[in-house]
Amino acid sequence: MLNKDIKKVLVIGSGPIVIGQGSEHDYCATQACLALKENSIKTVLVNSNPTSMVTDGNIADKVYIEPLNIDTIKRIIEKEKPDSVLATVGGITGLEIGLGLSLNGYLEENKINLLGINPQTIETLQNRQAFKNALIEIGEPTVASKVVSSVEAAEKFANEIGYPVIIRPAYTLGGDKEDFCYSEWELKEVAESTLKVSKLHEILVEKSISGWKELEFEVVRDNSGNCISVCSLENVDPVGIHTGDSIIVAPAQTLNDVESERLRASALNIISKFNISGSCNVKFAIKPDGSEYAVLGVDATLGRSSAIVSKVTGYPVAQVCTKIALGFALDEIQNDIVGGLTACNEPNIDYCALKFPKWSFDNFVEFDRQLDTSMKSTGETLSIGSSFELAFMKAIRSIDIGIDTPSMPKFENLSLEELYDIISKSDDERIFAVYTAIKKGASFEKLYELTKIDYWFMSKLKNIANMEIALKDTTDEEIIKQAKAMGFPYSAIWTLANPANKIQHYSAFKMVDTCAAEFDAKRPYFYSSFDEENEAQQYIEQHNDAREKVLIVGSG
Repeated sequence: MLNKDIKKVLVIGSGPIVIGQGSEHDYCATQACLALKENSIKTVLVNSNPTSMVTDGNIADKVYIEPLNIDTIKRIIEKEKPDSVLATVGGITGLEIGLGLSLNGYLEENKINLLGINPQTIETLQNRQAFKNALIEIGEPTVASKVVSSVEAAEKFANEIGYPVIIRPAYTLGGDKEDFCYSEWELKEVAESTLKVSKLHEILVEKSISGWKELEFEVVRDNSGNCISVCSLENVDPVGIHTGDSIIVAPAQTLNDVESERLRASALNIISKFNISGSCNVKFAIKPDGSEYAVLGVDATLGRSSAIVSKVTGYPVAQVCTKIALGFALDEIQNDIVGGLTACNEPNIDYCALKFPKWSFDNFVEFDRQLDTSMKSTGETLSIGSSFELAFMKAIRSIDIGIDTPSMPKFENLSLEELYDIISKSDDERIFAVYTAIKKGASFEKLYELTKIDYWFMSKLKNIANMEIALKDTTDEEIIKQAKAMGFPYSAIWTLANPANKIQHYSAFKMVDTCAAEFDAKRPYFYSSFDEENEAQQYIEQHNDAREKVLIVGSG
């Protein structure tokens, strides 16, 4: 039930958008403010970014455009007298301020609650050695690693576990660069520089599992211990490339039932044993043959994955977590999209969603396009389709790089050997080089050796490539119709094919309602498909919605 003692909440924003961080926190903060106002709780927002959606005057009751630091927040608290602070929607910036206010005793002295976060739990999750020890204690597998305070100790442990190894600071609030070391001389240089920047003058030496599959499970738990798995996500790229720079598909596609249930059970075990209330994102690595998995990290704050999962499933993670912080249980939080369901019902997905990163390398003359464990993308698009092929083709058009199909002109006249050289570099254009290589007849075995991209994803790219080849100069209307269903836009079809007649337009809209149409939806949203059944039209007719409509075009 709602904690009646909570009357006024200070929400800490995430500040400016910078390279290496997404803008998803603006979405999360907006959802949080609306959830607070829905329960008649006064909201005070502080953020230094005036262009963010959350600073709109209709979102919070009072907005402060101020620098985000502890002194500023204290000054606002003294003026506004909130009884609670919400820091989980402000990314790393908000989290550090919230933890700082709590750990130095300021919040306790002023009898202010820190909502949705347990400082001790966050300390454990971010201290790599403490986190590893906690995972071992609850029976969850980890990657072989050790925290050391000298270059000599790093060398000794690396020799024990074998190269390559990963070096990173021992304590991190996220976003810190990880360095791969393939030899002793590389390790010496990296360990020395990382020790200098480490907050604790300690570094983590970890066995590299580059090439394993990387997956995430977004799970939610309330204060009573009820927990659900909201959605699974799978990186097309293997471990070794930052998730912010990887193409991500939801739900996970290449796991069998046993593997999927094992990781789901592990995520639920972690959120329960760590006594986390609200959202928890658990990152996993799983060996390609499924024989072994390891927990890579746990994030108990709202971030990129939370925003993506919310849009993919229709389950408003930030809104639900805010209500949990107010004292509600999952079965007391109503599902706004489907009447009669509550937040304790796990979403059901009958489509495929794909997140595609957007880079701005062309704006930086000397920027290294190589993708690694540090995030370099400046944005992303989300596409939803009835198949992976359709979602992928929609994503290609959405990232606005001037192509309608995955065929990038600069790769078309290259030999397979030249393409293999490009593919081995794993930069932002690699997926297009992989597609062109597949179209030219490259074997999956060779491409897997270079990329460790699962055969399933390569088979889907091959389906698209085969269709592009079949379209060339064809007059077969059935092939053209199949191409449209796969996501080929009319502009590409007219360029490739030679249709005798104009193809009938079967573009339709399918529903995202969290329950795969098992129950009647009240406020669904829709994605486009190529089908004769239009669920959007059916919804309008069913609900007798004859109101005038306005189309709002977003910015992409």
